[in-house]
Amino acid sequence: MLRQTKNVIVSYQKAGIEKKSHTPTLTAYVELSLPAKKKKAVLICPGGAYVHVSAREGEPVAKKFVEMGFQAFVLDYSVAPDVWPTALLELAQAVCMVREHAEEWQVDPHQVFVCGFSAGGHLAASLGCFWNQPFVFSPLGKTAEEIRPDGILLSYPVITSGAFAHRDSFTNLIGETSDAWVKRYAPGSPAASLSEFLSLELQAGAQTPPVFLWHTAVDDLVPVENSLLFAMALHREGVPVELHIFPDGIHGISLATEETADWPEQIVPAAQVWVSLAGRWANDQK
Repeated sequence: MLRQTKNVIVSYQKAGIEKKSHTPTLTAYVELSLPAKKKKAVLICPGGAYVHVSAREGEPVAKKFVEMGFQAFVLDYSVAPDVWPTALLELAQAVCMVREHAEEWQVDPHQVFVCGFSAGGHLAASLGCFWNQPFVFSPLGKTAEEIRPDGILLSYPVITSGAFAHRDSFTNLIGETSDAWVKRYAPGSPAASLSEFLSLELQAGAQTPPVFLWHTAVDDLVPVENSLLFAMALHREGVPVELHIFPDGIHGISLATEETADWPEQIVPAAQVWVSLAGRWANDQK
């Protein structure tokens, strides 16, 4: 039987930013069995340009992963006017929460994947790149290993702040945060600005866990170059990566089915296979 619970992310602490009023939550979609069988977990970060959290990329996706044998979770993270690194700290804490409830939710704590869509893909990939940085784990009172995802699944992600950037996402994420944040909280970084620091094709490295990526070639909101740049950076660093590019489909198609479509252009039969490909990829990770 599918069990749904909502859990408040409570132990947020400041990390160079001012927290606004939003209360982030983690909703669990777990199918429990007797005797207990531990399953791989997928923690989903919907998109929304860091200004809202898309319902279309949350619960329907979670239920699809549950159908495929995973335990699934959806993070309702903070967006503008909250700014960097608020949402990242919330995601890091959510990963810890899944591991802390591993027995109750029948999760394998060594198989916790983070799945992100669009700006939520930037959030998921940020954790993959920055999980070992003190500015992420120290404010939460955690260790780096406690917040490390075991794999990253990215759906048409925002990645770059360069020529192919989705500018609104970075504007909403950075807000009025000064470029001095980099010097204070990431003193070893060569980035000249916070925007450059958040361009994740420049941050991919050996610390990044395996990544699954998919995009559509005709995405005119978040260009496919975002996924291409990240995939190439991962490949250069020796990080395992699987990339799928579908020829058709506008931005934000979610499952690409009628269930998650607000209008006909979001129904793309050829792209619907992405979720089964992602499930197969996650099951292949050891």
